[in-house]
Amino acid sequence: MIRQYELVERVKSYDPGADEDALNRAYVFSMKVHGSQLRASGDPYFSHPVEVAGILASMKLDASSIITGLLHDTVEDTVATLKDIGELFGEEIARLVDGVTKLSQIELQSDKSRQAENFRKLLLAMSEDIRVLLVKLADRLHNMRTLHHVKSEEKRKRVARETMEIYVPLAERIGIRDWKDELENLAFRELNLDAHDSVAKRLDFLRSRGGNVIGRVIQELRGTLEESGVSAEVAGREKTPHSIWRKMQRKNISFEQLSDIMAFRIIVNSVDDCYRALGVIHNTYRVVPGRFKDYVSIPKPNGYRSIHTGVIGPENQRIEIQIRTREMHEIAEMGVAAHWLYKQGKPQTEGTQYRWLRQLLEILEHAAEPEEFLEHTKLEMFSDQVFCFSPKGDLYALPHGATPVDFAYAVHSEVGNTCVGAKINGRIVPLRSQLRNGDQVEIITSRAQTPSPTWESFVVTGKARACIRRYVRSQQRSQYVSLGREIITKTFRQEGYELVEKALKGVLKSFDCQDVEDLYAAVGEGRHTGREILWAVFPGAKKARSQKVIPLGPRGRSEKGHAVPIRGLIAGMAVHFAGCCHPLPGDRIVGIVTTGKGVTIHTIDCETLEGFADMPERWLDVSWDVDNDEDAAHVGRIHVIVNNEPGALGTISTVIGRDGGNITNLKIVHRSVDFFEMLIDIEVADLRQLTEIMAALRATRVVNTVDRARG
Repeated sequence: MIRQYELVERVKSYDPGADEDALNRAYVFSMKVHGSQLRASGDPYFSHPVEVAGILASMKLDASSIITGLLHDTVEDTVATLKDIGELFGEEIARLVDGVTKLSQIELQSDKSRQAENFRKLLLAMSEDIRVLLVKLADRLHNMRTLHHVKSEEKRKRVARETMEIYVPLAERIGIRDWKDELENLAFRELNLDAHDSVAKRLDFLRSRGGNVIGRVIQELRGTLEESGVSAEVAGREKTPHSIWRKMQRKNISFEQLSDIMAFRIIVNSVDDCYRALGVIHNTYRVVPGRFKDYVSIPKPNGYRSIHTGVIGPENQRIEIQIRTREMHEIAEMGVAAHWLYKQGKPQTEGTQYRWLRQLLEILEHAAEPEEFLEHTKLEMFSDQVFCFSPKGDLYALPHGATPVDFAYAVHSEVGNTCVGAKINGRIVPLRSQLRNGDQVEIITSRAQTPSPTWESFVVTGKARACIRRYVRSQQRSQYVSLGREIITKTFRQEGYELVEKALKGVLKSFDCQDVEDLYAAVGEGRHTGREILWAVFPGAKKARSQKVIPLGPRGRSEKGHAVPIRGLIAGMAVHFAGCCHPLPGDRIVGIVTTGKGVTIHTIDCETLEGFADMPERWLDVSWDVDNDEDAAHVGRIHVIVNNEPGALGTISTVIGRDGGNITNLKIVHRSVDFFEMLIDIEVADLRQLTEIMAALRATRVVNTVDRARG
């Protein structure tokens, strides 16, 4: 454990102006309030905050960060309060300690939701001051170093998994490579001990067989650069067990097939020297194709800059070489801590709000639940990235597999919400196209556009998915409310009662609803029926109904005039059009209420309805509201048997297009020597247009038969 004077001397060595008195007081205060508390290892609990402070001091952070490290557990684990911290050490320290506190007071239903809530609060705190994250990472690093003392295997696995999923990507995002590597390997050893030990043993074997290979390679690289007049420092290291294991998994290869487990770093004086050194290396050794990356020209989002290349180097070893300046090296090793401004007494404004951090905050605004936020955040912290440009030359880093929709949301939420098309390198492409490194992306927008629920199936960034889900949720909610209101109104009117919202307020508790809108939404979603609401408001209506016979139309339809109109409701939200019969405006229709899904619309003669014959409570009389649905397109399905001859398919598509139909899907279900049998989905306005198209097809020579598809 670091002693008091040792910690103070360590901080004063790089920051002579540090407040020595405050550091001493924080050390003594922490020791006093933690008292006789012990850790799982049996060591005094006070050893933990001292080691955290030592980790922060090794990164040469400001005195406020060191003091926060000493005090970070005092509010949660001792009798000390934030008020005490504020009075003794100032409001800045109190704010930082509050941000780093583990926030485990909130009792939630599961470990996952607790983890998500803690991370959500950590993000809010670090968005105000990035030092909160630095202290939290140092806290997690020391906890991981001592994790083996925890007796519960389940707890060790949970902490290791949380470290791998959240804290490792965060350490990488702010560029502290040493912390990231150590956290990753400690978590890897806990989660997969056999794999860790297997890789470590093979590395030991290679060292014993090859002797000082790294030293010999360094010496030859240094000599090669000196001969060409490039002044440089050369260092080498083995890749970590986890990075080796991850590469084996990703490429599905064995350890023996790996040949670039050694990485060498060339540190030069200037950017010009970086490219001179690269020229010397490529001129001397054979280049490994596909291994060159220039992060000097296009830095990573965390500020990392370096040139990476792979070559068959000295002793015929396949090696990775990183070339960078001394300044780039400091940033690569220490990330945000390398260009810290607090030690000069200036608050850091530029470094606290990285673009990625702002994107995570936007996800926080859009996510409905902590678990959903955590899911989107994991998506956002991918390390495998592509770099794309806007038409103005702005650079955007996106996860591998990103689409123009992801790019649009990266630019701005409003750009994403109104995206109707995209151009990649000047060519119009589908929105689901995958972006590649160096693509120039132009987003085409329209004020009339809204996010499509189908986008969620192909976007990969957390921000895009959160925004789309938020829109879908809001639309779904409003449509459930609208549908539920219609259902309740029609039910009351059908039974001869007048609907008064004041009466509905009296039964809200019975249905576990906060307000009348919640009640409407519950009915629209299918969790309750309109008749249940009626009977709750007017208990006598249930008895009266059992004593009278209500005339029903075909298949259980009630008398005319009580149908619920479908007003421009978006398919896939509160209303779903059945795929078995593909109803169109003009068809006689009926709705089947499905719990949690809303209403599925069928044609009145659909065979599927036979399965609901014994469930009259799920039937809902619905009607088309054509006056409010003029521009909507609907999909009708036809069954066509066509002659097997050249040009037949072209003739069919021409006829359909000439009559204003748009083919959205075509499937050949049977083929023979003479005929092809196919199902064609056609986008039309109503039943009349589909009937006209079918009549035109019947008059076509190549068509044998045309029918409306059923089932």
